Amino acid sequence: MDTGDLREQRYRELYAAHFDRVLGYALRRTSRPEDAADVTAETFLVAWRRLSHVPGGDATRPWLYAVARRQLANQRRGDLRRRRLGDRLRRDLATVVPDVSDQVVQDHVVDAAMARLSARDEEVLQLHLWEGLESREIGEVLGLPATVVRPRLSRARARLRDLLGNDPPSAGHHPSMRPIPIREEER
Repeated sequence: MDTGDLREQRYRELYAAHFDRVLGYALRRTSRPEDAADVTAETFLVAWRRLSHVPGGDATRPWLYAVARRQLANQRRGDLRRRRLGDRLRRDLATVVPDVSDQVVQDHVVDAAMARLSARDEEVLQLHLWEGLESREIGEVLGLPATVVRPRLSRARARLRDLLGNDPPSAGHHPSMRPIPIREEER
């Protein structure tokens, strides 16, 4: 046998003799089985890379546990970094994008009015009011020229105003409940 074969044979024996115990060690120290599997895999990867440093006999298992312990610490540090990054991104996102959860609350009057519109009117209004698109952008989404979208949007607004009555609901509700202004470009 050449040295590569001897190395592989030694690793296979190490793996067969200690895999279950290293996995058990990791399972008892993690909250998710997939984390324990990752720690175990990383531990045996280190053992493969540093096979010449792995002690024999009774010292093998403690050496593997020490490697697994370091892998657990690395995993915990990585989890902490990801949590902190997630928290920071959520804070940053909250300052950049306001929380729209209050606006998402569906108002049955608006929903009922929107449901009574044609699918075409409903779509153009949703793109404008809910997605914040202008006539040109709506045209891009629908594959229509802005010159077709502008009057369609104007008529859809008028139909919605008729269904809701001329008094728009108070602000702070669903985005479609805000007053429906007519822009200069649509007059």
